[in-house]
Amino acid sequence: MSAPRLDPAFELEGITVRIDRLLPTRANSENMKESSKFRALLASIREVGIIEPLSVFPQKGGKYLLLDGHARAEALRELGIAEAPCLVSLANEGYSYNKRVNRIAPIQANRMILKALDAGVPEERIARALNLAVETVRMNRSLLFTICPEAVGLLQDKQVALKTLALLKKVKPLRQIEMAEIMVAAGNYSVTYARALVMTTSREQLVDPESPKKIPGIHPDDLARIEHEMRIQEKDFRMLDETYNEHVMSLTIARGYLRPLLDNNRVVRFLAQNYREFLTEFQRIVETNALDG
Repeated sequence: MSAPRLDPAFELEGITVRIDRLLPTRANSENMKESSKFRALLASIREVGIIEPLSVFPQKGGKYLLLDGHARAEALRELGIAEAPCLVSLANEGYSYNKRVNRIAPIQANRMILKALDAGVPEERIARALNLAVETVRMNRSLLFTICPEAVGLLQDKQVALKTLALLKKVKPLRQIEMAEIMVAAGNYSVTYARALVMTTSREQLVDPESPKKIPGIHPDDLARIEHEMRIQEKDFRMLDETYNEHVMSLTIARGYLRPLLDNNRVVRFLAQNYREFLTEFQRIVETNALDG
């Protein structure tokens, strides 16, 4: 059996189109130009040009429907650039490719910046291209200093706040790994969550054990109580995480055993007459969809 034919979605050769010949398919938001993302886009185009072409569909009279790239087109107008590189779609379908893009994680972005710095790209040019302060670019040189490689590996593809990485530096390597594992399991990389984990860290695991733990507006006695409760929750969470796979396996085996039993009308009738509560629970196990994910 031959493989199905795959037709291209775009013409193989890109073209250059004047901005005034583009017909937008949606309106930009009123506050788009004030956003930090748009300012970063302006800085990037000003410094290195358009990296991702716009997507268009040809119309009569030399016009083109703009399918994707409205923010880029607006940035070009702002910069007074008259033309844009475009890919010509073979179907008139508006589609936001950005919905399919995996946003680059901060640790990966840090490695890209370090690579550019090692290649000799001036700090000022990187800062202009990313719309960052030069001091922020310089900070990338030490962003991961004192964070152990195991913790970095766990978080390298996660959307970790930069301040969260700074909080990791307050604890010793073994605790860094524990915190990273907990954040990954919980899917929470916020500064607030990381700060709570630091607050529940024993003094022996702190880089500076003599530094008092303080949260503005919270009395030390209340802080001690919160710290105690967080330790209990963290212990319970880690225990749940460690036994989760074992429990899922047990339930999967149980469901495989129960399904043919409940397909037997005599068994169902017997359970309904004598053990209705068991029948209800068995049916819930068999019908659950959570194990299929």
